[in-house]
Amino acid sequence: MKDPASEVEELRNQLRRHEHLYYVLDQPEISDAEYDALMRRLQQLETEHPELLTANSPTQRVGGKPREGFVKVRHSAQMLSLDNALNEGELRDFDRRVRELLGDAPFRYVAELKMDGLSMAVHYRRGQFEQAVTRGDGTTGEDVTENARTIRSLPLHVNNSLAAFEVRGETVMNRRAFERLNAEREERGLSRFANPRNAAAGSLRLLEPQITASRRLDYYSYSLLGEGRPLFPSHWESLDELARLGFKVNNHRKLCADVEEALAFCAQWEAGRDGLPYEIDGVVLKVDSVDQQGQLGYTAKAPRWAIAYKYPARQAVTTVEDIEVQVGRTGALTPVARLKPVEVSGVTVSRATLHNEDEIERLGLQIGDAVVIERSGDVIPKVVRVHSQGSYRRPFQFPAECPVCGGKVVRAEGEAARRCINTNCKARLKESILHFAARSVMNIDGVGEALVDQLVDRGLVESVADLYSLTLEKLMTLERMGKKSAGNILRNIEASKQSLLPRVLNALGIRFVGERTAVFLAEAFGSLDRIAQADGEELQAAEEVGPKVAESVFLFFREPRNQELIRRLREAGLQFTYQVTRSKAGPFRGRTFVLTGTLPNLTREEATRLIETAGGKVSTSVSKKTSYVVAGKDAGSKLQKAEELGIAVLGEDDLLRLIEG
Repeated sequence: MKDPASEVEELRNQLRRHEHLYYVLDQPEISDAEYDALMRRLQQLETEHPELLTANSPTQRVGGKPREGFVKVRHSAQMLSLDNALNEGELRDFDRRVRELLGDAPFRYVAELKMDGLSMAVHYRRGQFEQAVTRGDGTTGEDVTENARTIRSLPLHVNNSLAAFEVRGETVMNRRAFERLNAEREERGLSRFANPRNAAAGSLRLLEPQITASRRLDYYSYSLLGEGRPLFPSHWESLDELARLGFKVNNHRKLCADVEEALAFCAQWEAGRDGLPYEIDGVVLKVDSVDQQGQLGYTAKAPRWAIAYKYPARQAVTTVEDIEVQVGRTGALTPVARLKPVEVSGVTVSRATLHNEDEIERLGLQIGDAVVIERSGDVIPKVVRVHSQGSYRRPFQFPAECPVCGGKVVRAEGEAARRCINTNCKARLKESILHFAARSVMNIDGVGEALVDQLVDRGLVESVADLYSLTLEKLMTLERMGKKSAGNILRNIEASKQSLLPRVLNALGIRFVGERTAVFLAEAFGSLDRIAQADGEELQAAEEVGPKVAESVFLFFREPRNQELIRRLREAGLQFTYQVTRSKAGPFRGRTFVLTGTLPNLTREEATRLIETAGGKVSTSVSKKTSYVVAGKDAGSKLQKAEELGIAVLGEDDLLRLIEG
């Protein structure tokens, strides 16, 4: 039998290898369920032997506490911006200047795709990830270490003999993650991010590392430094070494003998950029030799040995022949302009997104108008503005029913999007299943994106209720699904039937009903049937349920397709009744608590459960209505506000004494 220390190290090495295969090389060797099993075993050992836990263990990628703000950090050497070349002539001028400054000396260029993201410097000490800093103003950036730790393609441990080194690279959000994030934001009534770069920058600067982790950022390295200076005599060698160390380096790069080869590389990727999984806006050209880079030097703002060749804007004018409606994975109805086909940068475009009803109104757009369209790298181009009004223009009317399933379409007050509220609408089914199976919802381990794609695409699941009709034989028809994995998934599905009513309510995907609201509804009504029968006024009697939430719940249970889903889930054996755990007459009745910082022994969830069982309520913000603030280690602004308002502050021992007394 292995000793714990040996097993922990072996598990960490296995997990690091599989993270590299999956997130860097895109060549996974094991299933998500097998990876999760390794991770759970490591978590178990680290819990049983806390002395073996290290900051850069694979289990610690997500776990940083919410921050109050970001600390400024000075860079080891300036992270300068690059001058731009906007056309072939300007790139040739750059080449001429380089040749003049280097005289007759031979040189080469390295051409790399200019990824549209956020530059970040990452520091390692004795092979361990230590600190991550944004570019900022080039001299000073912000410490985003806890957020960077959540990026799976960024190694936390590197086999390297150097005492310390620094890696610089680009933090990006790929297109699939970007579209998913925008769909989720629309689902919550929030504005869409304009582009993946803005989304990546905003995600890296969030104060909650767990939210950053959910955004699925990626990191591509392009520079290897020691004490602020390149560690290798050529840039190309640095890129090779970064890849050898396990960093993600863009494979689309070229060592060019002259500017003609560089221009050919630029033209190749201008034509092929839409086939990439991420956004680029040009090509970066660098003199390869580090000695020659030093000889060329710098201007006040940029190096003379590098330049960014920027691709031109991709716009065209065409006519809107009609407007159709697509239904997204979250049920949002998106109007899409059907265009008179037009060529933009060598690609024929016949459709462009209009986002929502408000956007059509903002543009002043009607069917028949001439519009300017732009290909910003999205799958579907967008309409920028109306170029001229058509002679026979006509306004667009949103449908009253979902064009996919015929279900009811609603637009909540104050929101931009109209939505189909049928949970089993085929257009939103995959997202509904992923939410249903999530760990914090029905906790069906093993039901991830790859499996859900296959289940839906092959017609094995046409409703979340179909999860409970899956069999070993059906699952084993799927790719990379063995008998053992299939059996584990079926056991997890069966175990989910014991989930309490609040989780079932949350799993239904009712708009505005998350974990907390689901608990309040379950406590107020005691059964799913009573919630389904309640009117808007009755629903608002539940704690923290206002008109907006009540309307969403009421409309959900009036949709016939959702009623059929409830019937099938009842037949599957899910829990539709609930016994209230929060005492209405406990010692904390009528009192509101706020938790901040890390308590010595209790997790936040355990402390919340104790308070609610004693009749109290837990809030996320401090106000004059707050009765007590329970503060632990690293308590931040909530503690300060409590002191300013004169609110009593408790420690963990104080809280437990109050409960016992």
